[in-house]
Amino acid sequence: QVQLVESGGGSVQAGGSLRLSCTVSGYTVIRAWFRQAPGKQREVVATITAGSTTTTYRDSVKGRFTISQDNAKNTLYLQMNSLKPEDTGMYYCAASIWSMTDSQALDSTYFRYWGQGTQVTVSS
Repeated sequence: QVQLVESGGGSVQAGGSLRLSCTVSGYTVIRAWFRQAPGKQREVVATITAGSTTTTYRDSVKGRFTISQDNAKNTLYLQMNSLKPEDTGMYYCAASIWSMTDSQALDSTYFRYWGQGTQVTVSS
């Protein structure tokens, strides 16, 4: 059984940084960070394969966010720099035991396992 537990959210001013962590237990093939702002759909932020061989990012976070993982610690990270107010939302880590195409990785319905979420608030 796969279990995910996030930590590291908080409130920062625009231009600041936060690092999210997600402890992952169980076998997974692909891991991701999603976010959801109030009144909006959940959207993918970044994905990473189990061997860290492939990472993807949504355009709006490229160059600012970095997804990584420490397999020895079974921990997934999202380093967020140059934060903007539009980055505000609930951030979730997600995982799948099945491989998927790039287009499927954009769709939250392909991820079966989810953490409880951690709030990120960026003020202007």
